[in-house]
Amino acid sequence: MWGFMQAKSCVNPDYMSSQQDINAKMRAILIDWLIEVHYKFELMDETLFLTVNVIDRFLEKEVVPRKKLQLVGITALLLACKYEEVSVPVVEDLVLISDRAYTKGQILEMEKLILNTLQFNMSVPTPYVFMKRFLKAADADKQLELVSFFMLELCLVEYQMLNYRPSHLAAAAVYTAQCAINRCQQWTKVCESHSRYTGDQLLECSRMMVDFHQKAGTGKLTGVHRKYSTYKFGCAAKILPAQFMLELGGTAPPPSGAI
Repeated sequence: MWGFMQAKSCVNPDYMSSQQDINAKMRAILIDWLIEVHYKFELMDETLFLTVNVIDRFLEKEVVPRKKLQLVGITALLLACKYEEVSVPVVEDLVLISDRAYTKGQILEMEKLILNTLQFNMSVPTPYVFMKRFLKAADADKQLELVSFFMLELCLVEYQMLNYRPSHLAAAAVYTAQCAINRCQQWTKVCESHSRYTGDQLLECSRMMVDFHQKAGTGKLTGVHRKYSTYKFGCAAKILPAQFMLELGGTAPPPSGAI
């Protein structure tokens, strides 16, 4: 069942090749900005993940000119808010946050186009859905929860991570966070049972997350790092990356006993 549902939420990881005026770097800039907007509006976690999912599913089906990419982004955020939030930002707020680049009418027209293109399908399992389940399996405390979400949000900006299913990303985020906190590879039988991923299956994705973690505070796209460097998010970004995972050869160890 979950496999079928995930298939509906996934996109072709090479969809950007069909776009003529935008590329993966522009997508990254957009999502980095939306992460800051999401933080400013104090929206729920699930809203952010649904926003990115809507953007990718729409861009997979529609060729979008560069000048309308931000319009797609803020409209996707509006749609995600309507689906997930109790209190939804008014359209005028989105006009202001985009520095009046678009009018209220343009946002509402884009809203219709996105909904029609996606056939009004907003009920898709994002990595957030799996993350909550896997954190319970890991008996996570607040630190593990925040570091796991930090890892997962770093992946939102990275186009290449569309190669992984939502459940795979969520499991790898928890695995990577545990490794960073405990300074050793850790993936219990309980985690393996609930996620249906072994440590070996997660290792490649996890190593990519470690690499993102190492670079998170550098470059131009640092929205996730700044967010998770605040006390509100437990300064999760300041934990040392699990660099030993990049240096280890071979595969992950077998799962240990139940937590």
